[in-house]
Amino acid sequence: MTGFDFDIAGKVALVTGASSGLGLRFAKLLAAQGARVAVAARRLDRLQALAGEIGGFAVALDVTDVAAIGQAVVAIGSELGPIAILVNNAGISRPARTEDVTEADYDAVMATNLKGPFFMAQAAARQMVAAGIAGRIVNIASVAGLRPIGQLTTYAMSKAALVMMTKAMARDWGRHGIGVHALCPGYIETEINSDWLASPEGEKLRAIQPQRRFGKPEDLDAALLLLCAGAPGRFLNGTIMSADDGFAVM
Repeated sequence: MTGFDFDIAGKVALVTGASSGLGLRFAKLLAAQGARVAVAARRLDRLQALAGEIGGFAVALDVTDVAAIGQAVVAIGSELGPIAILVNNAGISRPARTEDVTEADYDAVMATNLKGPFFMAQAAARQMVAAGIAGRIVNIASVAGLRPIGQLTTYAMSKAALVMMTKAMARDWGRHGIGVHALCPGYIETEINSDWLASPEGEKLRAIQPQRRFGKPEDLDAALLLLCAGAPGRFLNGTIMSADDGFAVM
């Protein structure tokens, strides 16, 4: 997908939330660059099909289950070797007006988008340190973590916290050679949101995008690879990278 050597061939990469959408794209992208890819999500049937396609390893995982996270990381280490790249992609959104957010929705968003990535990164970093690996952790945040967006209060809160978590982890783990970054996509069209983006409400949103278009998953390829890079990215740490067509600064 690119002629530049991102130095990830042969490294073990884990992508969470890989059964669809951006996670699916990220897993295929890393595999195409020669990484040995483990894919994790709750839908094991779709994961197994993906793993077969890319020659990877599938593990069923609910990232809100901290014990399961530890078990998954051990299983991946046993099957493929210690993790060198983690793409913390699993996440959910429960759109609602702020005054209508329920406790259940609030807890679900925070557990999936913040608690899960925290303990996922912790488990991966422990494995990296134990193996002496100068690894990379990429937390998939959002433009919503950089600017407020209507009816996405809890989602925006979780992604803003994910950005700060990234900075704190980068500070803590940099001494081990581990780079921790956050990728903040804008509106990217996937199978999950394509119907809504094509609706009249979606067309209104398209009209205020800087290029009057939504992104495609492949528009994130170069950004993700740079943040996952080995030697070419060794002086990058705590990077908060927007890939949103400038929407965050409007």
